[in-house]
Amino acid sequence: MFTLKEYTYFVNGMHCASCEIIIEKKLLEFKEIKSVDAKTEKGEVLIEYVGEKPSLNQLNKCFREEKYIFSDKPILFSKKGFMRSVLTAIILIGAFLLLNRLGFSSIANINSSSSLISFFIFGLIAGLSSCAALVGGIVLSMSKQWLQYYSDKDSVYEKLKPHLMFNIGRIVSYAVFGAVLGIIGSQLKISLTFTSLLIIVVSLAMAFFGAQMLGIKAIKRFQASAPKFISRYIANEENFKGRKMPFIMGALTFFLPCGFTVSAQGVALLSASPVQSSLIMLAFALGTSFPLLGIGLSAIKFSKPELTLQFSRIAGIMILFFAVFNINSQLAVLGFKNLADLDLFRANAITYNERDLPEIINGKQVIKMDAMSYGYKPNNFKVRANIPVRWEITDKGTSGCANAIISNSLFPDQISLKPGQISVKEFIPQKPGRYKFSCWMGMISGAIEVI
Repeated sequence: MFTLKEYTYFVNGMHCASCEIIIEKKLLEFKEIKSVDAKTEKGEVLIEYVGEKPSLNQLNKCFREEKYIFSDKPILFSKKGFMRSVLTAIILIGAFLLLNRLGFSSIANINSSSSLISFFIFGLIAGLSSCAALVGGIVLSMSKQWLQYYSDKDSVYEKLKPHLMFNIGRIVSYAVFGAVLGIIGSQLKISLTFTSLLIIVVSLAMAFFGAQMLGIKAIKRFQASAPKFISRYIANEENFKGRKMPFIMGALTFFLPCGFTVSAQGVALLSASPVQSSLIMLAFALGTSFPLLGIGLSAIKFSKPELTLQFSRIAGIMILFFAVFNINSQLAVLGFKNLADLDLFRANAITYNERDLPEIINGKQVIKMDAMSYGYKPNNFKVRANIPVRWEITDKGTSGCANAIISNSLFPDQISLKPGQISVKEFIPQKPGRYKFSCWMGMISGAIEVI
């Protein structure tokens, strides 16, 4: 008659329901262990065993591929390690913001007559900017789960498989649906409001994953998880459902547009040719795949046991930044105040001098602005209420989401821009106040103050 004993291990790296299943399944392979109960929200694994329990050395060796680290005590918070992670994340975020600020998208201006190489370069730039913020954030947030299914062999290729499948899914999807765009042409309409709300929802989900990677206990406690019988099916190596998910997720990103993606989709629509439209989207997706694969490779290289916690912190901080960045941008698109308008909460009234107001020519207030891929100049105007405004915008090298301007509070449609040309928008501002305008992804913005 053997006496059944209990013991609790603390586990670093357990962030989801499927993690629990993988740990439970593998621990039950030890003959001395009779039952296992893993709790993600606590980072604990309770075992019932007979005889001698497995040593920490045995467990850590067994779970080396899955990147789980077992301990007898909760892993203490390292202030020095955390600050190192924060500094690394700040440097990476700074590089991202610098690329956006320098207007790298102006290198590749595209239209219906552009070469496929131009669309490839356009995709490459997209992968370094808005696609990095949205799609790259998803890749980072899912990298932990993907490693659980693809870490059977200790090779970079095996671990890179889900990222390759994700990008192959994108490429196939973009080529197929690109052909569809060419067939239906201009009949397909993408609502800007729907797109903004969709990006906000996805960004909130990204923030949730980011908080999990940072190990925030409150998030772990309220995390949603599938029933265990579903998680067990996905975690079972004989069922390939989990292994197909990266391909499916990559394919679905066609319907999750960033500014660059919608630009390419718009040009594909105008081509009115299924073959040409398919090639346009294929070239664009191939361009985005290189930066996104780089993001995936970074997730793999930093997944060694001694670097797992540090990578999770860095990725978590970056994911939270990308989520805030996306939501902040979409607030501008929807006409709401965002982080750029913090001073507005302290302002009680708009002050102005007569010289700040535009000249009236033929009964219209004339304001002029230059639009570039990295910003608008000037980006702040004051106009009189109830007097028609003629807004002249000179395109000096826009691309991606910068090639159109919207202001839902002032006029319902968008102002389409073309490189080297002057676009004109006329409207009558009626109610005094400050109204935002932006590119249709909210990454570049300005304001018109109605006196």
